[in-house]
Amino acid sequence: MQHSVSKNPIHESFPVGALLALAGGFLDAYTYLSRGGVFANAQTGNMVLLGIRLAERNWSGAARYLIPIIAFAAGVLLAEWVQHKLKHRTDVRWRQVVLLLEIALLLVIGFIPNGNWNGAVNIAVSFVCALQVEAFRTMHGLSYATTMCTGNLRSGTESLFLYLQTKNRLLLHNGMKYYAIILIFILGAVLGVFFTVWMAERAVWVPAGLLAIVFLLLFQRAPEQPSSPQT
Repeated sequence: MQHSVSKNPIHESFPVGALLALAGGFLDAYTYLSRGGVFANAQTGNMVLLGIRLAERNWSGAARYLIPIIAFAAGVLLAEWVQHKLKHRTDVRWRQVVLLLEIALLLVIGFIPNGNWNGAVNIAVSFVCALQVEAFRTMHGLSYATTMCTGNLRSGTESLFLYLQTKNRLLLHNGMKYYAIILIFILGAVLGVFFTVWMAERAVWVPAGLLAIVFLLLFQRAPEQPSSPQT
């Protein structure tokens, strides 16, 4: 049995994915605890609540949930626009530009007190998470997400099932990567609780710091890694 050698881009490395998942879990705990009891990362809940408010003909209530959805879509569009403009540039990396935008927004959010501006903060966090989701979509060639875990849970469980059927250890490794990202996301939520209790609205600077580390990591070249085993 031999292992061929492949090179994954640094933005697809596990350390980058782990730091992003840590930040994603942290932000969900942060917005829930200090910004009005909402989860700003994923938009499925907002879509359900939007439907409920529309059924109730509560138009102002519907707008409350529609705006974060629009902000998330705007974040995706901006990330795609940045990629389109910069992907062929050799002097700048578009993912680092996206990270700088995220970091800047999180730094500003830390100065906004808890209260009347929580709605705007949650919209901004939704925008940040959309940037991150769109810019970092694969890890070692696997599609995954760092601000929500439903897809990771499905993909990880599917890989484990296929491993039991085929005994292909690559499938086992893939499944473990997905479950590792889920556990790290949960760890991020745990850290989010402790830091939000301690630092209040300024706790958002912690995920900003995590994203800054990712920004620095992207300057590195990815190490050579063994690809799938060949017999």
